[in-house]
Amino acid sequence: MVRLILDSPSGGYPVLMGTNLQRELRNVITRMDPTGAAIVTDTNVRPWAVKVAKAIKGAGLKTAIHAIPAGERSKSMLQLQGVLSFLERQQIDRGGCVIAVGGGMVGDLAGLAASMWQRGVRLVAVPTTLLAMVDSSVGGKTGVNGRRSKNAIGSFWQPSAVISDLAAIETLPAPGYRDAFAEVVKYAVAMDRGLFELLERNAPRLLERDLSMLERVLFRCVAAKALIVAKDERDRGPRAILNYGHTAGHALEAATGFRVTHGRAVAFGMRVAARIALAMDLCSKRVVDSQDALLGSLGLPDTAPRADPKRVLAAIALDKKARRGKVAWVMPRRIGHAEIGHSVPGAIIRRVVTRSLA
Repeated sequence: MVRLILDSPSGGYPVLMGTNLQRELRNVITRMDPTGAAIVTDTNVRPWAVKVAKAIKGAGLKTAIHAIPAGERSKSMLQLQGVLSFLERQQIDRGGCVIAVGGGMVGDLAGLAASMWQRGVRLVAVPTTLLAMVDSSVGGKTGVNGRRSKNAIGSFWQPSAVISDLAAIETLPAPGYRDAFAEVVKYAVAMDRGLFELLERNAPRLLERDLSMLERVLFRCVAAKALIVAKDERDRGPRAILNYGHTAGHALEAATGFRVTHGRAVAFGMRVAARIALAMDLCSKRVVDSQDALLGSLGLPDTAPRADPKRVLAAIALDKKARRGKVAWVMPRRIGHAEIGHSVPGAIIRRVVTRSLA
């Protein structure tokens, strides 16, 4: 097990990474000494949530489980209302806590509910997908989707602890597991050349779910995000670097009614961003080719998703980070270094997005 303390203006909290962490989870909950606990999960992950409930029972704490339908479409105001009603039925007071057991959708939804209930109760994140472990469970962003925009409704609410048990990854279907590497490659291209080289050397081990290698990769991703969050908790400046690949990626998700998975969408978004950067002479073709090759080696090949380019372009214009109608892009300059705040001519965006969807 490895342990990292994430410091933020709202306070620090531990991120535990390893295998078979039920005892660690029980210890974390015992130290918190909550008056009650409510577990939020989805229908696919409910068996893992039952394990969590049993671990917490060992700490003498009664819990209840609320399972929402699996899938990104559950990240909605309707399901948020259902979670809040569950917390009310369980009589969770200000001394209680919400435990989010699942992937990014569950974490975002449960986190938003925790931030709202009783004007804020404690949150413990127990991510069960590699995608959530390396990214969404850390940093305090919560939210649900609007009708046309990804994560349009949300809040910043830091968890009290994150428990990433890699044993959960062994049960993931192969496509969902590979999806996570889009976010991993994001960190490598935008922030960490050493991670990029580690991924290049060890792609086969990672695809085989080598837990010791996964732990190394997970730690580097979380450490990179922790440094950014400590500087910019509320996403007013440097934290925008974590949006690399997400401008076009979120637009693709919204334009397809969230039928394209988040990982596939981010991989598409990174390919679009790199090609825009190349068109603007911000990076070399070697950067584009190296990124493409790494994504492909990790199970994210360059296959065009089925989507209407006009819908994707319209969704880009609705990016939640846009200011006065202008979208600020994160552009790769070289492997391991990207820059925030780039304005891109509309003609280039239209050309690259259209070609990428052909």
